[in-house]
Formats: sequence, structure tokens, C-alpha cells
Amino acid sequence: MKAFLAKVLAKWNLIILPAILKLGFWGAFAVSIVDASSIPVPMDAILALYVWKDQPHWWAYVLLASVGSAIGGLVPYGIGRAGGELFLLKRINRERFDQLRHRFEKQEFWAMAIPSMLPPPTPWKAFAFAAGVFEMRVVLYMLSVFAGRIVRWGILSVLVLKLGPGAVNIVAHHARTAFAALGVLIVVGLIAWWMKRKRAGAGA
Repeated sequence: MKAFLAKVLAKWNLIILPAILKLGFWGAFAVSIVDASSIPVPMDAILALYVWKDQPHWWAYVLLASVGSAIGGLVPYGIGRAGGELFLLKRINRERFDQLRHRFEKQEFWAMAIPSMLPPPTPWKAFAFAAGVFEMRVVLYMLSVFAGRIVRWGILSVLVLKLGPGAVNIVAHHARTAFAALGVLIVVGLIAWWMKRKRAGAGA
């Protein structure tokens, strides 16, 4: 098995990765579709190389990769929508299922945007699957994935421009904590805004 993995990695580094890099913007777009839909690839590392090689157009790589991820993410979303409810009910009871649905429906956008901001090993496809199970609107789903990826890869690209391709390691070690804290702050802010609005409505 180790020998097989070594051969795969060698082919990736010597054949596949150079071929992908030659595709430019459309390579970032195509690889992000594959990554989100089916086969996991080191998307952060690939994007970092794209950005480092073509620094003036870093924003185009971020944009197209984010669009590709939103499109590719329709595959796990569609699987969840097609029959994911039965799959989940075999693993959790109805009460827990209804609790998850309620939580998801209260914060649909952030339920997908925050996982989309986080780097591996975040189980992103599990969230995409759940979005389909709980029938999140397709347009909102794609917007949330796109927004999350823009934030994630935008930050990564800025770090790459400042520090070089090695910035991928910085993101891997520190981004999850930073984005989790950001997510908590956003949710707390939304709750505070909602409570303030509710009190204002009651006072009127």
C-alpha cells in the first residue's frame, strides 16, 4: 500500500500537477469542481501555486475557484436531497433529526458559509449533504458556498502574496481556530440584532 501511495504521489507531482497549472484560470475552476463534487484534491496548495505564479491576477483564481466549488458542491447537495433523509434517520432518531433541521433552518446561510471558510480536515461534504437533506434553497446554498470560499481563498491568497506558497501551512494550522471564532462572533451578533429588533417591535 505504501508503495502504491508513493507512486500516486509521484505521478501527481510530476505529471498531473504541472498539467493542471498550465490550464491557468480554467484549471483552478475545473479542479475546484472536482474537489467539491467527488475527488478530494489539495485545493489550497494548488491555488497557492497559481497565485504565486501569476500574482497580478490572484483575484481571478480566487473567483473562479469559488464559483467552481459552488457548482461542484451541487453533487453532494443533490445526493442529500434525493434520499439523504432516510440515510440520516438510520443513524439518528427522529427527535435528533428534527433538532438538526431546526438549527439548520434558523441559520441556513451560515450553516454552509462557515464550513466553506474552513480548511481541511473540515468534513465539508457532510455539510453539503445535510444542506440537501434539509432542502436548503439551491441559490442560497450556492451563494453561501461561494461566499465562504471567497473568504477562505482570499485570505490564503493575501498570505501567499506576502509570505509565499508556504502560507498554506499557516492556514492549515491557524485558520480553523480563527474562522471558528469569527463564526461565533457573527452568530452572537445576529442574535443580538434579532433580540434588539424584537424589543423595538414590542415597544412599538
